[in-house]
Amino acid sequence: MKKRLIAVGIAGGLLIIAILIQSISFLTSSTFTESSQGLFGRDDAEGPTEEVIESGSSSNRIARISVEGTIMSGQGSNPFMSEGYNHEALMEQLEAIKEDSTIDGVLMYVNSPGGGVFESAEIHDKLNELKEEDKSLYVSMGGMAASGGYYISAPADQIYASEETFTGSLGVIMESVNYEELADEYGVEFNTIKSGEFKDIMSPTREMTEEDEEILQTLVDESYEGFVDVISEGRGMSEDEVREIADGRIYSGQQAADNGLVDNIGFEEDAMNALKEEVGGSPEVIEYNPSGETFFGVPIDVRSFLPTSEVKWVNELIEQRQGPRLMYMYSE
Repeated sequence: MKKRLIAVGIAGGLLIIAILIQSISFLTSSTFTESSQGLFGRDDAEGPTEEVIESGSSSNRIARISVEGTIMSGQGSNPFMSEGYNHEALMEQLEAIKEDSTIDGVLMYVNSPGGGVFESAEIHDKLNELKEEDKSLYVSMGGMAASGGYYISAPADQIYASEETFTGSLGVIMESVNYEELADEYGVEFNTIKSGEFKDIMSPTREMTEEDEEILQTLVDESYEGFVDVISEGRGMSEDEVREIADGRIYSGQQAADNGLVDNIGFEEDAMNALKEEVGGSPEVIEYNPSGETFFGVPIDVRSFLPTSEVKWVNELIEQRQGPRLMYMYSE
């Protein structure tokens, strides 16, 4: 009887979670966004706005951008994650820099454990486009610039890191959770109707087969080869040299400097001073103001209505909705 009650409780909990996830999905969908125009909106209708953070020449300028947090798309439209990394906003900023002929240099501050393979590749490609426009690109690493955080740093002309920086973690990871035995213990059954043998690959309700693992390993290996190519091209290293250090381990800033992943030991101020010297003159330094959700034009943060623990839980639910995915990510 006790087991049955527990099973009913679990089933009820799963139902509530499913309803909550569907509700969040609707609130963060384009359908909701379009239908709520005039009530809810965004303040970025005309693109990113500039803010001068250091006066100087307006004909040769430096743009400072930052990548902080997990590199994943969709977070900018998530009302539970209105702060932190916003992939869509960053891509808009990079496009604005590309089109602005008065910007000669870019300082990118990176403080990230990495993130999605797709998003990292998007940033990397856009940074290469900036370099094709003869814009100098310097990177300053914060406390962590690992995996995808390093991937996007690789195209830089100069990379700065402090001795305390954690970087490296060069590689690809794909993870899922399997709770089949737990469900069996409490009498929870899952029914799956699928069109092909591998349609439910990485399902949390069944054990992974050897065939499943082989398929997924090919995807990871393919992305890893892409990562190796990016480092090889960006750092002027042979592929064999890259593979020797790209085994997933984490490096300190000093270790990264010793093995060629970083150019200089220093902080953001050091990187900025070096970039100013590279650009020449007395360049104006700008940043872009972040955009966010508004209610009748007034900025809002849905998270302010929830305790911190609940915000973290909802964020995790939204992330899990996307399912297992390839990640350039440092996992603690």
